[in-house]
Amino acid sequence: MVGGGILGVAVARRLLQVEPTASVTVLEKEPELARHQTGHNSGVVHAGLYYPPGSLKALLCRRGVGLLRDLCATHDVPYVECGQVLVALDEAERRHLLEIRDRAVANGVPGIRLLDADGIRRIEPHAHGVAGLHSPSTAIVDFVRVTGALAADATAAGASVRTGVEVTGFRHRGAEVVVTGAHGYDAAFDLVVVCAGLQADQVSVLAGDEPDPVIVPFRGEYHLLRPERRSLVHGLVYPVPDPRFPFLGVHLTPRVDGEVMVGPNAVLALAREGYARGTASWPQLRSTLLHPGFRAFARQHWRTGLTQLRSSFSHRAFVAAVQRYVPVLQPEDVLPGPAGIRAQALDRDGVLVDDFRIHRRGPVVCVRNAPSPGATSSLAIAEHIVDLALDRPLRFGGG
Repeated sequence: MVGGGILGVAVARRLLQVEPTASVTVLEKEPELARHQTGHNSGVVHAGLYYPPGSLKALLCRRGVGLLRDLCATHDVPYVECGQVLVALDEAERRHLLEIRDRAVANGVPGIRLLDADGIRRIEPHAHGVAGLHSPSTAIVDFVRVTGALAADATAAGASVRTGVEVTGFRHRGAEVVVTGAHGYDAAFDLVVVCAGLQADQVSVLAGDEPDPVIVPFRGEYHLLRPERRSLVHGLVYPVPDPRFPFLGVHLTPRVDGEVMVGPNAVLALAREGYARGTASWPQLRSTLLHPGFRAFARQHWRTGLTQLRSSFSHRAFVAAVQRYVPVLQPEDVLPGPAGIRAQALDRDGVLVDDFRIHRRGPVVCVRNAPSPGATSSLAIAEHIVDLALDRPLRFGGG
């Protein structure tokens, strides 16, 4: 497995469940597992509200929720079903809320119910809207701890987890793939799975996959509620997502450590791993800006991009986006928080890839797109990848 985030480790664990005698190695370039997307998200276990019925996202999310809940129970990892309320502010959003309700029901999300304004206040007393949708089973978890639990299972079953090994090349030798990496690493495998997240396109191309889709890194900036204001929300408070854009919008998210996160926005990252403001890689940025798909995307969404950029530089603008849903929130209630970077795949025609996308090229399987709910779905995605890699029947199709 190339990549030591939650998905790479989950694939290693699943492979040993299916083939207990296999020799399995996880290669991670960082000194620790889960250092990038897995360790820089809000910790939401998505119930499956938004995704088109029958899509891999919908099927693997619903399967993944159950597997994740069971894993957490087995390993004593806190898993909190705090619930989620989507808040509609006008009649157009109310109509879209009905569409989301229908998708959620078709996807088998339990306990879904529509709310009027009073119903919103009964669940979230400080939230305001004309209508809402309540998902009581939406949960929160610490995905770094989940990754640790998966790694413990995998190593107990015989997997080798090697950190500090950045993969730099692949060469095919008969039925084998020779993987080369930092510090003179050189080893042959009969199966390689690329779960490289922010570097997925580049590593996949090295392994022989096609150049598209490319990864466009979007930086999501979070704020935190002051400790004395965390009681403003009981569970997750979300806007109704804009169907024209793949991101969910600024929302409020309690975490299992007691913090309440506010955000994220979505601005183009200046570097694929540029978590700190101002961190830039000009070669990476140039590659993004010159890609024909990004130029087409930017022409279509430049107004939204400017709005997101304004929220990045204006504290009041960031808070104002949340005040639409929780009007009592004030700028002084919100403190600067962490940032994450989403690896969003983009096709050459300028369309952001919405569904999970997994390619197989002979003995190499490449995960080219696994954004949210990728962490939620990770154990189910691992089942799907192993079935695909071992030519087992695919319960969910695709590949």
